[in-house]
Amino acid sequence: MTLPPFLAAALPPASTGPITLSPLTLFMEADIVVKIVMLGLLAASVWTWSIIVSFSGRLKTLRKGCEEYERAFWQAKDMDAFVKERGKEDLPSAQLLSAAIGEWRRSTALRGMQAEGTRDRLATAMGSALAGTIDRISDRLNILATVGSVAPFVGLFGTVWGIMRSFTAIAGEQNTSLAVVAPGIAEALFATAIGLFAAIPAVIAYNRLSHGVNRLEARLQRFSDGLYTTFSRELEA
Repeated sequence: MTLPPFLAAALPPASTGPITLSPLTLFMEADIVVKIVMLGLLAASVWTWSIIVSFSGRLKTLRKGCEEYERAFWQAKDMDAFVKERGKEDLPSAQLLSAAIGEWRRSTALRGMQAEGTRDRLATAMGSALAGTIDRISDRLNILATVGSVAPFVGLFGTVWGIMRSFTAIAGEQNTSLAVVAPGIAEALFATAIGLFAAIPAVIAYNRLSHGVNRLEARLQRFSDGLYTTFSRELEA
């Protein structure tokens, strides 16, 4: 049956097929600027996960190594023998002990050594060694913080650009139907989704790994306090 012309004009246009919203399709049909944004965010996500995996493993290894090293040190009967045997190990606790022993030997070799000055120099040397060690350990955490704070805005830039492109398509075709604007808006929102996909793990990992670094720093500080107490008793003796 043929509809009257005024009824036929009121009906929506026939669909030419389902609109595919798969990630690959959204990427391939996106504007070149939005594609660059998406690729940059995906690269940042891969970089973030590589840092998370490597940093987590390294932090766990350092924590266990320091625990074993400090236990062996406090159980050792001869400090000089222990330093000679294990003083060069690549562990934060070993570096802290090496700094303390080095300053102790230099200070006690001075003529007219003063106990108070030696204590001050020991505290300064161990504090500097501890700060340098923590700085080296947490070096790549700033990358996670940067990705976590910047990635959503980069994705938002891609979204704004994609929506501008959709409005340009509306103006060019002089058609405001959803079929015209939906693909462009979907591509734009996909850029924001990728930005969040990169940012959320980075923020969570930054908080968790920072907590792990703080725990390691607290452990090293306790070890430093123990060394300071030991050397202080030696000075009094």
